[in-house]
Amino acid sequence: MPLIIISGFPSSGKTTRAKQLQEFLATKGKQVKLISENAAIPKAGFKKNVYYADSQKEKIVRSDLKSEAIRLLNKDDVVILDAGNYIKGYRYELFCATKAARGTQCTLFCGIQKDKAWEFNCQRTEEEKETNLTSDDDSNLNNSNVPYTREIFDALCMRFEEPHGNCRWDKPLFVVFPEDNLDCEGIYSALFDSAPLPPNMSTQNAPISATNYLFEMDQLTQQIVADVMSSRKIGITGPVPVKGSNIKVDLPDNINAIQLNRLRRQFLNYSKMHSTSSTLDKVPQLFVQFLNSNCNV
Repeated sequence: MPLIIISGFPSSGKTTRAKQLQEFLATKGKQVKLISENAAIPKAGFKKNVYYADSQKEKIVRSDLKSEAIRLLNKDDVVILDAGNYIKGYRYELFCATKAARGTQCTLFCGIQKDKAWEFNCQRTEEEKETNLTSDDDSNLNNSNVPYTREIFDALCMRFEEPHGNCRWDKPLFVVFPEDNLDCEGIYSALFDSAPLPPNMSTQNAPISATNYLFEMDQLTQQIVADVMSSRKIGITGPVPVKGSNIKVDLPDNINAIQLNRLRRQFLNYSKMHSTSSTLDKVPQLFVQFLNSNCNV
């Protein structure tokens, strides 16, 4: 269920850190699912620099990466999303998905100076090969060692939205520079020693009541109203006991059926909206309290 979002400039060491985390978590007995943008781009049939030059192509792969991360979220596995993740709105969407799954999350920011990142990029010498989309074996697809062009590199750096520790969707934030040791223990503690993110109430499903619950509640309240009116018709005044219980309906003597049925409808509507209970044994007591409170104001 935990999700690790890796973010950083191009050639900042994101994939190296992702593999370090994968190896560390494996020593802790955790199953790790590594989702790599470096593999997703050639798998989608795009060349690296052509891909980053086209916003529509980027949207397609970003959407696939997010869908894959959400699909893999579960109670046992750790998901590492190794990608630029340079858009804060995109990181927020992932944060909301983690909340909905009641999981934990952290962000790893690979900090680096732009000039140093370009230096690392220039050390990459691999030429990009044509992707064979007809092949079923995509395990070797990876463009990690393919260099960015200067134009694409500068564009990615310019539109990068740096994670901040004061933003709830980036917390907890871990920052690591190329010369630093990765705080694997701190990341592990943040994922497994903290409470899951609380889900938004607006995204939670309402409790499901029994199929005949509302019908039987309607019947019970009708019977209580009928008992009260029957007592009034034969001249009985004062509190009216409810059959099968020790509660009594204490209403004014001049109450009429129209008033009682209006109150009954209000009670039913309130119960439907608030899902007060899914058991019928409390309905008579709640309804009688509602009547006594509203008729004696």
